[in-house]
Amino acid sequence: MKNFLIITQVFRPDPAAVGQYFDEAAQAIAGTGAQVTVLTANRGYDNPNEKFLAREARDGIQIRRLPLSSFGKASIPLRIFAQLSFLVQCILRGLFTPNLTDLLVSTSPPMAAITAVIIGLFRPKLKVHYWVMDINPDQAITLGTFSPKHPLVQALDWLNRRILKRADSIIVLDRFMQARLERKLKCPAEGLRAPIQVIPPWPMDDYLKTVASSENSFRKEQSWEDKFVVMYSGNHSLVHPLDTILDAAKMLKDDPRFVFVFIGGGRGKQIVDARLRAQSSAASNIISLPYQPLDQICFSLSAADLHVVSLGNEMSGIVHPCKIYGALSIGRPVLTLGPEESYLSDVTGENEVGWSIRHGNVDSAVAALKKAVGQTHKEREDMGHLAQQIATKKFSREKILNKFLHSIHCESLHA
Repeated sequence: MKNFLIITQVFRPDPAAVGQYFDEAAQAIAGTGAQVTVLTANRGYDNPNEKFLAREARDGIQIRRLPLSSFGKASIPLRIFAQLSFLVQCILRGLFTPNLTDLLVSTSPPMAAITAVIIGLFRPKLKVHYWVMDINPDQAITLGTFSPKHPLVQALDWLNRRILKRADSIIVLDRFMQARLERKLKCPAEGLRAPIQVIPPWPMDDYLKTVASSENSFRKEQSWEDKFVVMYSGNHSLVHPLDTILDAAKMLKDDPRFVFVFIGGGRGKQIVDARLRAQSSAASNIISLPYQPLDQICFSLSAADLHVVSLGNEMSGIVHPCKIYGALSIGRPVLTLGPEESYLSDVTGENEVGWSIRHGNVDSAVAALKKAVGQTHKEREDMGHLAQQIATKKFSREKILNKFLHSIHCESLHA
Protein backbone atom coordinates (compact mmCIF):
# COMPACT_ATOMS: atom_id res chain seq x y z
CA MET A 1 0.00 0.00 0.00
CA LYS A 2 1.20 3.50 -0.84
CA ASN A 3 1.76 5.82 2.12
CA PHE A 4 1.60 9.48 1.07
CA LEU A 5 2.82 12.47 3.03
CA ILE A 6 1.48 15.79 1.68
CA ILE A 7 3.11 19.06 2.74
CA THR A 8 1.22 22.31 2.20
CA GLN A 9 1.04 25.39 4.40
CA VAL A 10 -2.55 26.01 3.25
CA PHE A 11 -5.34 23.43 3.45
CA ARG A 12 -9.12 23.42 3.70
CA PRO A 13 -11.08 24.86 5.52
CA ASP A 14 -8.80 27.79 4.67
CA PRO A 15 -10.58 29.44 1.68
CA ALA A 16 -7.39 30.06 -0.32
CA ALA A 17 -7.47 28.20 -3.65
CA VAL A 18 -4.23 26.29 -2.94
CA GLY A 19 -5.80 24.72 0.14
CA GLN A 20 -8.91 23.68 -1.76
CA TYR A 21 -6.90 22.00 -4.53
CA PHE A 22 -4.70 20.15 -2.08
CA ASP A 23 -7.75 18.90 -0.20
CA GLU A 24 -9.33 17.51 -3.37
CA ALA A 25 -6.00 15.98 -4.44
CA ALA A 26 -5.60 14.35 -1.02
CA GLN A 27 -9.13 12.93 -1.21
CA ALA A 28 -8.45 11.58 -4.70
CA ILE A 29 -5.22 9.89 -3.57
CA ALA A 30 -6.97 8.39 -0.55
CA GLY A 31 -9.72 7.19 -2.90
CA THR A 32 -7.19 4.93 -4.64
CA GLY A 33 -6.60 3.07 -1.38
CA ALA A 34 -3.44 4.92 -0.37
CA GLN A 35 -2.78 6.05 3.19
CA VAL A 36 -2.63 9.87 3.24
CA THR A 37 -1.29 12.25 5.90
CA VAL A 38 -1.36 16.03 5.40
CA LEU A 39 0.96 18.41 7.25
CA THR A 40 -0.36 21.97 7.21
CA ALA A 41 -0.59 25.19 9.24
CA ASN A 42 -2.93 25.49 12.22
CA ARG A 43 -4.00 29.05 11.37
CA GLY A 44 -5.55 30.81 8.39
CA TYR A 45 -3.25 32.07 5.64
CA ASP A 46 -5.13 35.32 5.10
CA ASN A 47 -6.57 35.53 8.61
CA PRO A 48 -4.09 34.19 11.22
CA ASN A 49 -6.66 34.80 13.97
CA GLU A 50 -8.60 31.85 12.56
CA LYS A 51 -7.36 28.68 14.27
CA PHE A 52 -8.08 25.17 13.03
CA LEU A 53 -8.13 21.77 14.76
CA ALA A 54 -4.66 20.40 15.49
CA ARG A 55 -5.66 16.86 14.51
CA GLU A 56 -8.45 15.77 12.20
CA ALA A 57 -9.43 12.65 10.29
CA ARG A 58 -11.88 12.90 7.39
CA ASP A 59 -12.38 11.60 3.86
CA GLY A 60 -9.69 9.00 4.43
CA ILE A 61 -7.10 11.69 5.26
CA GLN A 62 -5.13 12.20 8.48
CA ILE A 63 -4.60 15.95 8.95
CA ARG A 64 -1.94 17.34 11.29
CA ARG A 65 -1.93 21.11 11.73
CA LEU A 66 1.36 22.44 13.05
CA PRO A 67 1.85 25.37 15.48
CA LEU A 68 3.89 28.52 14.78
CA SER A 69 3.47 27.95 11.06
CA SER A 70 1.34 30.89 9.92
CA PHE A 71 1.24 34.54 10.95
CA GLY A 72 -0.69 35.72 7.92
CA LYS A 73 0.78 38.30 5.58
CA ALA A 74 1.66 40.90 8.23
CA SER A 75 5.37 41.24 7.42
CA ILE A 76 8.04 39.50 5.38
CA PRO A 77 10.22 38.59 8.44
CA LEU A 78 7.24 36.98 10.20
CA ARG A 79 6.24 35.12 7.04
CA ILE A 80 9.79 33.78 6.63
CA PHE A 81 9.89 32.73 10.29
CA ALA A 82 6.54 30.96 9.95
CA GLN A 83 7.70 29.16 6.81
CA LEU A 84 10.95 28.05 8.43
CA SER A 85 9.12 26.84 11.56
CA PHE A 86 6.65 24.93 9.40
CA LEU A 87 9.37 23.38 7.23
CA VAL A 88 11.52 22.25 10.17
CA GLN A 89 8.53 20.49 11.71
CA CYS A 90 7.67 18.89 8.35
CA ILE A 91 11.23 17.66 7.83
CA LEU A 92 11.33 16.02 11.26
CA ARG A 93 7.97 14.31 10.73
CA GLY A 94 8.94 13.27 7.22
CA LEU A 95 12.17 11.70 8.41
CA PHE A 96 10.47 9.62 11.09
CA THR A 97 7.14 8.67 9.46
CA PRO A 98 7.23 4.86 9.20
CA ASN A 99 6.68 3.07 5.87
CA LEU A 100 6.57 6.32 3.89
CA THR A 101 6.51 5.69 0.13
CA ASP A 102 5.56 9.02 -1.47
CA LEU A 103 5.93 12.73 -0.75
CA LEU A 104 3.85 15.42 -2.45
CA VAL A 105 5.06 19.01 -2.08
CA SER A 106 4.17 22.23 -3.82
CA THR A 107 5.36 25.81 -3.90
CA SER A 108 3.31 26.78 -0.83
CA PRO A 109 5.32 27.92 1.00
CA PRO A 110 7.97 28.87 -1.59
CA MET A 111 10.70 27.04 0.34
CA ALA A 112 8.69 23.79 0.67
CA ALA A 113 11.05 22.13 -1.79
CA ILE A 114 13.71 21.98 0.92
CA THR A 115 11.63 19.39 2.78
CA ALA A 116 11.70 17.11 -0.25
CA VAL A 117 15.44 17.60 -0.78
CA ILE A 118 16.34 16.84 2.85
CA ILE A 119 13.85 14.02 3.44
CA GLY A 120 14.76 12.48 0.08
CA LEU A 121 18.45 12.63 0.97
CA PHE A 122 17.89 10.35 3.95
CA ARG A 123 15.16 8.26 2.31
CA PRO A 124 16.52 7.60 -1.22
CA LYS A 125 13.71 5.17 -2.13
CA LEU A 126 11.05 7.82 -1.45
CA LYS A 127 9.06 8.93 -4.50
CA VAL A 128 8.97 12.75 -4.62
CA HIS A 129 6.19 14.57 -6.50
CA TYR A 130 6.56 18.32 -7.13
CA TRP A 131 3.35 20.27 -7.86
CA VAL A 132 4.40 23.69 -9.16
CA MET A 133 1.56 26.18 -8.58
CA ASP A 134 3.70 29.29 -8.92
CA ILE A 135 7.36 29.97 -9.51
CA ASN A 136 9.62 31.63 -6.99
CA PRO A 137 11.87 33.52 -6.63
CA ASP A 138 10.66 34.80 -10.02
CA GLN A 139 7.46 36.17 -8.48
CA ALA A 140 9.33 38.07 -5.76
CA ILE A 141 11.83 39.47 -8.28
CA THR A 142 9.12 40.61 -10.71
CA LEU A 143 7.20 42.34 -7.91
CA GLY A 144 10.42 44.08 -6.82
CA THR A 145 10.39 42.44 -3.38
CA PHE A 146 13.92 41.10 -3.81
CA SER A 147 16.88 41.75 -6.09
CA PRO A 148 17.97 38.87 -8.35
CA LYS A 149 21.29 38.94 -6.47
CA HIS A 150 19.74 38.65 -3.00
CA PRO A 151 21.09 35.60 -1.10
CA LEU A 152 17.56 34.27 -0.50
CA VAL A 153 16.84 34.48 -4.24
CA GLN A 154 20.04 32.62 -5.05
CA ALA A 155 19.18 29.96 -2.47
CA LEU A 156 15.65 29.47 -3.83
CA ASP A 157 16.93 29.16 -7.39
CA TRP A 158 19.45 26.52 -6.31
CA LEU A 159 16.74 24.71 -4.35
CA ASN A 160 14.39 24.69 -7.34
CA ARG A 161 17.02 23.13 -9.56
CA ARG A 162 17.76 20.49 -6.94
CA ILE A 163 14.16 19.36 -6.47
CA LEU A 164 13.48 19.43 -10.22
CA LYS A 165 16.35 17.00 -10.69
CA ARG A 166 15.31 14.89 -7.66
CA ALA A 167 11.55 14.71 -8.34
CA ASP A 168 9.98 11.53 -9.68
CA SER A 169 7.16 13.61 -11.15
CA ILE A 170 6.90 17.33 -11.94
CA ILE A 171 3.51 18.95 -12.54
CA VAL A 172 2.98 22.52 -13.74
CA LEU A 173 -0.33 24.26 -14.42
CA ASP A 174 0.19 25.62 -17.95
CA ARG A 175 2.57 25.65 -20.92
CA PHE A 176 3.98 29.04 -19.95
CA MET A 177 5.14 27.64 -16.60
CA GLN A 178 6.64 24.64 -18.38
CA ALA A 179 8.60 26.89 -20.75
CA ARG A 180 9.85 29.04 -17.88
CA LEU A 181 11.11 26.05 -15.89
CA GLU A 182 12.82 24.63 -18.96
CA ARG A 183 14.59 27.97 -19.51
CA LYS A 184 15.75 27.86 -15.89
CA LEU A 185 17.16 24.38 -16.38
CA LYS A 186 18.77 25.39 -19.69
CA CYS A 187 18.90 21.73 -20.75
CA PRO A 188 15.42 20.46 -19.82
CA ALA A 189 15.96 16.79 -20.59
CA GLU A 190 19.35 16.53 -18.94
CA GLY A 191 19.49 15.28 -15.38
CA LEU A 192 15.72 15.00 -14.82
CA ARG A 193 14.14 11.80 -13.56
CA ALA A 194 10.81 12.72 -15.11
CA PRO A 195 9.50 15.08 -17.81
CA ILE A 196 7.63 18.24 -16.84
CA GLN A 197 3.92 17.52 -17.23
CA VAL A 198 1.27 20.17 -17.84
CA ILE A 199 -1.91 19.46 -15.87
CA PRO A 200 -4.26 22.40 -15.29
CA PRO A 201 -6.30 22.72 -12.10
CA TRP A 202 -9.87 21.45 -12.20
CA PRO A 203 -13.08 23.34 -11.44
CA MET A 204 -14.43 22.85 -7.91
CA ASP A 205 -17.61 21.23 -9.18
CA ASP A 206 -19.06 20.61 -5.72
CA TYR A 207 -19.15 24.36 -5.06
CA LEU A 208 -19.90 25.68 -8.56
CA LYS A 209 -23.57 25.03 -9.12
CA THR A 210 -25.17 27.93 -10.96
CA VAL A 211 -27.91 29.69 -8.99
CA ALA A 212 -30.52 31.68 -10.91
CA SER A 213 -30.69 35.37 -10.01
CA SER A 214 -34.33 35.03 -8.98
CA GLU A 215 -33.36 32.31 -6.47
CA ASN A 216 -30.07 33.83 -5.28
CA SER A 217 -30.38 34.76 -1.59
CA PHE A 218 -26.92 36.37 -1.59
CA ARG A 219 -27.81 38.74 -4.44
CA LYS A 220 -31.08 39.64 -2.72
CA GLU A 221 -29.38 40.25 0.64
CA GLN A 222 -26.99 42.68 -1.06
CA SER A 223 -29.88 44.46 -2.86
CA TRP A 224 -28.37 43.92 -6.30
CA GLU A 225 -31.56 42.82 -8.06
CA ASP A 226 -31.60 45.87 -10.34
CA LYS A 227 -27.80 46.14 -10.72
CA PHE A 228 -25.29 44.87 -13.27
CA VAL A 229 -22.79 43.17 -10.97
CA VAL A 230 -19.13 43.20 -12.07
CA MET A 231 -17.26 40.87 -9.72
CA TYR A 232 -13.69 39.97 -8.83
CA SER A 233 -13.63 37.06 -6.38
CA GLY A 234 -10.60 35.43 -4.76
CA ASN A 235 -7.12 36.34 -3.64
CA HIS A 236 -6.36 40.03 -4.27
CA SER A 237 -2.70 39.41 -4.97
CA LEU A 238 -0.41 42.04 -6.45
CA VAL A 239 0.27 39.59 -9.29
CA HIS A 240 -3.36 40.09 -10.36
CA PRO A 241 -3.51 43.90 -10.65
CA LEU A 242 -6.94 45.52 -10.50
CA ASP A 243 -6.10 49.18 -11.26
CA THR A 244 -7.71 49.08 -14.70
CA ILE A 245 -11.08 47.82 -13.46
CA LEU A 246 -10.96 50.21 -10.49
CA ASP A 247 -10.28 53.13 -12.85
CA ALA A 248 -13.16 51.96 -15.03
CA ALA A 249 -15.41 51.87 -11.96
CA LYS A 250 -14.44 55.47 -11.22
CA MET A 251 -15.32 56.53 -14.77
CA LEU A 252 -18.70 54.79 -14.42
CA LYS A 253 -19.52 56.09 -10.94
CA ASP A 254 -22.42 58.16 -12.27
CA ASP A 255 -23.98 55.23 -14.13
CA PRO A 256 -26.52 53.75 -11.67
CA ARG A 257 -26.65 50.41 -13.50
CA PHE A 258 -23.24 49.23 -12.29
CA VAL A 259 -21.90 47.90 -9.03
CA PHE A 260 -18.30 46.63 -8.76
CA VAL A 261 -17.87 43.88 -6.17
CA PHE A 262 -14.53 42.66 -4.79
CA ILE A 263 -14.73 39.51 -2.67
CA GLY A 264 -11.72 37.98 -0.91
CA GLY A 265 -8.52 39.09 0.77
CA GLY A 266 -4.80 39.56 0.23
CA ARG A 267 -2.37 42.44 -0.02
CA GLY A 268 -4.10 43.89 -3.09
CA LYS A 269 -7.35 44.24 -1.14
CA GLN A 270 -5.83 47.30 0.54
CA ILE A 271 -5.86 49.05 -2.85
CA VAL A 272 -9.55 48.28 -3.30
CA ASP A 273 -10.39 49.45 0.20
CA ALA A 274 -8.40 52.67 -0.34
CA ARG A 275 -10.48 53.41 -3.46
CA LEU A 276 -13.62 52.73 -1.47
CA ARG A 277 -12.57 55.15 1.27
CA ALA A 278 -11.81 57.81 -1.34
CA GLN A 279 -15.45 57.81 -2.45
CA SER A 280 -18.30 58.82 -0.21
CA SER A 281 -20.27 55.77 0.88
CA ALA A 282 -23.43 57.22 -0.62
CA ALA A 283 -21.88 57.68 -4.07
CA SER A 284 -19.62 54.63 -4.17
CA ASN A 285 -20.22 51.95 -6.79
CA ILE A 286 -17.48 49.76 -5.24
CA ILE A 287 -18.28 47.09 -2.65
CA SER A 288 -15.60 45.21 -0.72
CA LEU A 289 -16.51 41.92 0.97
CA PRO A 290 -14.45 39.23 2.73
CA TYR A 291 -14.02 35.64 1.58
CA GLN A 292 -17.34 33.82 1.59
CA PRO A 293 -17.80 30.38 3.20
CA LEU A 294 -17.20 27.50 0.79
CA ASP A 295 -20.80 26.34 1.02
CA GLN A 296 -21.90 29.82 -0.11
CA ILE A 297 -19.51 30.17 -3.04
CA CYS A 298 -22.12 29.11 -5.60
CA PHE A 299 -24.39 31.94 -4.41
CA SER A 300 -21.68 34.64 -4.38
CA LEU A 301 -20.21 33.68 -7.78
CA SER A 302 -23.67 33.31 -9.33
CA ALA A 303 -24.55 36.81 -8.10
CA ALA A 304 -22.23 38.27 -10.76
CA ASP A 305 -23.35 39.30 -14.23
CA LEU A 306 -19.71 39.57 -15.35
CA HIS A 307 -16.58 38.10 -13.78
CA VAL A 308 -13.18 39.81 -13.86
CA VAL A 309 -10.01 37.69 -14.09
CA SER A 310 -6.63 39.43 -14.01
CA LEU A 311 -3.04 38.37 -14.72
CA GLY A 312 -0.13 40.81 -14.45
CA ASN A 313 1.74 41.60 -17.66
CA GLU A 314 4.99 40.09 -16.38
CA MET A 315 3.35 37.20 -14.54
CA SER A 316 2.57 34.80 -17.38
CA GLY A 317 4.44 31.58 -16.61
CA ILE A 318 5.05 32.65 -13.00
CA VAL A 319 1.54 32.37 -11.57
CA HIS A 320 -1.65 30.76 -12.84
CA PRO A 321 -5.04 32.54 -13.10
CA CYS A 322 -7.16 29.89 -11.33
CA LYS A 323 -10.14 32.25 -11.08
CA ILE A 324 -10.97 31.60 -14.73
CA TYR A 325 -12.33 28.14 -13.84
CA GLY A 326 -14.93 29.39 -11.40
CA ALA A 327 -16.08 32.12 -13.79
CA LEU A 328 -16.51 29.70 -16.69
CA SER A 329 -18.08 26.91 -14.63
CA ILE A 330 -20.65 29.19 -13.05
CA GLY A 331 -21.76 30.24 -16.54
CA ARG A 332 -21.02 33.95 -16.65
CA PRO A 333 -19.29 36.16 -19.24
CA VAL A 334 -15.70 37.04 -18.39
CA LEU A 335 -13.64 40.21 -18.69
CA THR A 336 -9.95 39.27 -18.68
CA LEU A 337 -7.15 41.72 -17.92
CA GLY A 338 -3.66 40.75 -18.96
CA PRO A 339 -1.06 40.36 -21.70
CA GLU A 340 -2.11 39.51 -25.23
CA GLU A 341 -0.58 36.04 -25.06
CA SER A 342 -1.12 34.14 -21.81
CA TYR A 343 -2.98 31.18 -20.38
CA LEU A 344 -6.13 33.32 -20.32
CA SER A 345 -6.01 33.69 -24.11
CA ASP A 346 -5.31 29.95 -24.40
CA VAL A 347 -8.53 29.18 -22.53
CA THR A 348 -10.89 31.70 -24.10
CA GLY A 349 -9.26 31.62 -27.56
CA GLU A 350 -11.66 32.57 -30.31
CA ASN A 351 -14.68 31.73 -28.18
CA GLU A 352 -17.01 34.63 -27.49
CA VAL A 353 -17.25 34.28 -23.73
CA GLY A 354 -16.42 37.88 -22.90
CA TRP A 355 -13.85 40.59 -23.48
CA SER A 356 -10.06 40.69 -23.30
CA ILE A 357 -8.49 43.98 -22.22
CA ARG A 358 -4.87 45.04 -21.79
CA HIS A 359 -3.82 46.49 -18.45
CA GLY A 360 -3.99 50.30 -18.45
CA ASN A 361 -6.49 50.50 -21.30
CA VAL A 362 -9.28 51.96 -19.19
CA ASP A 363 -11.27 53.31 -22.15
CA SER A 364 -11.48 49.82 -23.67
CA ALA A 365 -12.54 48.41 -20.31
CA VAL A 366 -15.32 51.00 -20.02
CA ALA A 367 -16.44 50.29 -23.59
CA ALA A 368 -16.55 46.55 -22.87
CA LEU A 369 -18.54 47.10 -19.69
CA LYS A 370 -21.06 49.28 -21.49
CA LYS A 371 -21.40 46.66 -24.20
CA ALA A 372 -21.91 43.95 -21.56
CA VAL A 373 -24.61 45.86 -19.69
CA GLY A 374 -26.36 46.57 -22.99
CA GLN A 375 -26.68 42.90 -23.93
CA THR A 376 -30.07 41.27 -23.99
CA HIS A 377 -30.78 38.56 -21.44
CA LYS A 378 -30.49 35.91 -24.18
CA GLU A 379 -27.13 37.24 -25.42
CA ARG A 380 -25.74 37.15 -21.90
CA GLU A 381 -27.21 33.70 -21.29
CA ASP A 382 -25.75 32.32 -24.54
CA MET A 383 -22.32 33.65 -23.62
CA GLY A 384 -22.60 32.04 -20.19
CA HIS A 385 -23.66 28.69 -21.67
CA LEU A 386 -20.65 28.76 -24.00
CA ALA A 387 -18.41 29.46 -21.00
CA GLN A 388 -19.83 26.41 -19.23
CA GLN A 389 -19.28 24.27 -22.31
CA ILE A 390 -15.61 25.27 -22.36
CA ALA A 391 -15.30 24.38 -18.67
CA THR A 392 -16.97 21.00 -19.24
CA LYS A 393 -15.00 20.03 -22.36
CA LYS A 394 -11.57 21.40 -21.50
CA PHE A 395 -11.60 20.96 -17.73
CA SER A 396 -13.47 17.80 -16.83
CA ARG A 397 -12.80 17.30 -13.13
CA GLU A 398 -12.70 13.51 -13.41
CA LYS A 399 -10.35 13.49 -16.43
CA ILE A 400 -7.93 16.00 -14.92
CA LEU A 401 -7.89 14.30 -11.51
CA ASN A 402 -7.20 10.94 -13.13
CA LYS A 403 -4.39 12.47 -15.17
CA PHE A 404 -3.00 13.97 -11.95
CA LEU A 405 -3.19 10.60 -10.18
CA HIS A 406 -1.49 8.87 -13.10
CA SER A 407 1.32 11.46 -13.01
CA ILE A 408 2.07 10.63 -9.37
CA HIS A 409 1.89 6.89 -10.09
CA CYS A 410 -1.51 6.20 -8.52
CA GLU A 411 -4.38 4.19 -9.94
CA SER A 412 -7.23 6.11 -11.57
CA LEU A 413 -10.33 6.78 -9.48
CA HIS A 414 -12.48 4.73 -11.85
CA ALA A 415 -9.95 2.27 -13.20
